[in-house]
Amino acid sequence: MISGIDKTSTLRGLLLITTLLLAAGFVMPMMTISQFVLFEHSFSVLSGVWQLVQDGQIFLFIIIAIFSIIIPIGKVILLFNLLHPNTTNPNRRKKLLHLMHDYGRWAMLDVMVVAMLIVTVKLGVIATIEIHAGLYIFGIAVLLIMFITHRVVQLTNQ
Repeated sequence: MISGIDKTSTLRGLLLITTLLLAAGFVMPMMTISQFVLFEHSFSVLSGVWQLVQDGQIFLFIIIAIFSIIIPIGKVILLFNLLHPNTTNPNRRKKLLHLMHDYGRWAMLDVMVVAMLIVTVKLGVIATIEIHAGLYIFGIAVLLIMFITHRVVQLTNQ
């Protein structure tokens, strides 16, 4: 059986890899939108959010930026703090962990799906969308964050 310290060390390593994947997912192209075969625009999470600002879609910018960028980064920071060997105050740690686990799990993927749905509906038949590796990398990072959160909750409950 692997000890709690070994599990924590393994989770920290996995979280480091996840952080790199998340950063890559933010900047790598997620999709290319082709309009009338003449115009192509590739978007990453960051460039797509910035495009919302430029288009004056402030409400969508705020929602997508919060749930697709800020919350994932916050979860990674919190997980690094929870997995740090010198973490203290177990009651506060447990409370924050359960809050993050209970309310943060839907934040990233669902909002990305909704954002892509909005783009698809707005474009209709005048454009096609080609999905790129950035979407898959971002999705894998989100799933890994969810997995690590689940494992940390299990370690905390032991």
